Amino acid sequence: MSEDLFSSAGLDSGAPQPLADRLRPKKLSEVVGQDHLLGPEGTLTRLRASGTLTSLILWGPPGVGKTTIARLLADETKLHFEAISAVFSGVKDLRAAFDAAEARRRTGQGTLLFVDEIHRFNRAQQDGFLPFVEAGVVTLVGATTENPSFELNGALLSRCTVFTLKRLDDMALEALLKRAEDDLGAPLPLKPEAREALKAMADGDGRYMLNLAEQVHLLGKLDAPFSAKALGELIQKRAPAYDKDREEHYNLISALHKSIRGSDPDAALYWFARMLEGGEDPRYLARRLVRMASEDIGLADPTALMIAGEAARTYERLGSPEGELALAHAVVHMATAPKSNAAYVAYKAARAAARETGSLMPPKHILNAPTKFMKSEGYGEGYAYDHDTEEGFSGQNYFPDGMERRAFYTPKGEGREAPIAERLKRWAELRKTRGGGTG
Repeated sequence: MSEDLFSSAGLDSGAPQPLADRLRPKKLSEVVGQDHLLGPEGTLTRLRASGTLTSLILWGPPGVGKTTIARLLADETKLHFEAISAVFSGVKDLRAAFDAAEARRRTGQGTLLFVDEIHRFNRAQQDGFLPFVEAGVVTLVGATTENPSFELNGALLSRCTVFTLKRLDDMALEALLKRAEDDLGAPLPLKPEAREALKAMADGDGRYMLNLAEQVHLLGKLDAPFSAKALGELIQKRAPAYDKDREEHYNLISALHKSIRGSDPDAALYWFARMLEGGEDPRYLARRLVRMASEDIGLADPTALMIAGEAARTYERLGSPEGELALAHAVVHMATAPKSNAAYVAYKAARAAARETGSLMPPKHILNAPTKFMKSEGYGEGYAYDHDTEEGFSGQNYFPDGMERRAFYTPKGEGREAPIAERLKRWAELRKTRGGGTG
């Protein structure tokens, strides 16, 4: 940890440092898990080789090296590193940072302005960066855990290059653990399965894993390495990274929806459980399941909508955790059901046609005629009562006069839609012979 970082935190440079700070990389090549950016052919590597550094946004989950990369970029490009956090800073702090950068510029010193959690600045504050970025007063490096497309102004995004950082995989986490053991001077007192459990607990967050490793080192005994069970009892696992109001919410519900559509009950249950573990409102999941039953299963298995609806009602009656089993029941049923989006496609096509032809009246023969005048106008004239016709099908036209018949619903033949498809085919043949239009 550098002198200025200690002094800015109000600490003496001789104060004890957490393991995660002691192991902070000293050069970009030491950053693990981001080879797509920092490897020999990485995009950031090529950018540095060009001799210029443009403003950029580092997007990725916590603990993957965003702050470290920004600091090391400043070191390698000989820029003054200025850091602010959108959580604690306001307009006054931004103004001071820009004034200081302008003063340095007059002496020939450039500034890399690192803005942590940049998405937390409102739109007006984000607009405030534009003139200083455009004029080259600062090279902006923003860090965010949220999708920049949703959280940052388009004007600011257009002036920055977005680099996506990945959660640390098992190989990267293992490399960090070995560095930790070298620094601590001893192997961590963990059995092999406990070592794997420790990496799983980190959930891709290198800083968090190093904090866990430090706890294990301080609490463990070398002659009695921890088992996975003992490790779980020793360390309280944090809640999964999940924000019900932000991108992760939409990513996981998309994964659940597509797993059900893709007929994978195991994956569907996993994403369903991930959302519950993250604190998602089960009533939201219930509503989405009801929607999926109509959109992706439809008439291929009409019971799916019934089961989804009943699962939602069951949850309302029982609450958590008992009612969550009914929702899981619905997830499995829907994932294993035959699939058809024919009703959904038909609905959208019918809505589009209704917008195009919204002023057309129904044909007179299917209109009721409760008054003599309406009868004299031809209302109801020539209507055939289907129940009294051969095969219970009159074949009359029910579309507006002047509108060609359209086929909105085309069953795919899956599950219970197979006999529906046969009936529709037979009715289309009868309609041709009985003058009700083709299709």
